[in-house]
Amino acid sequence: MPNADLYAVRPSLVSPALLARALDALKPGASSSAEVWQRLTEHYAVDLDAVAALMPAEEPEPRWLAARG
Repeated sequence: MPNADLYAVRPSLVSPALLARALDALKPGASSSAEVWQRLTEHYAVDLDAVAALMPAEEPEPRWLAARG
């Protein structure tokens, strides 16, 4: 993710309801949760802990399972 421009004015999402609404709007156009994170942080100033609480955690892919078989 590129460094954020600290001097650019971005709207802040402090309310969990507004944050959830923004996530719902960004999810359909994104191919992954990483892209949702990137789009959200490019356009808004957010509390990253609040975003993490609203987004489901992704389980890592167990690549070693295929190698064992």
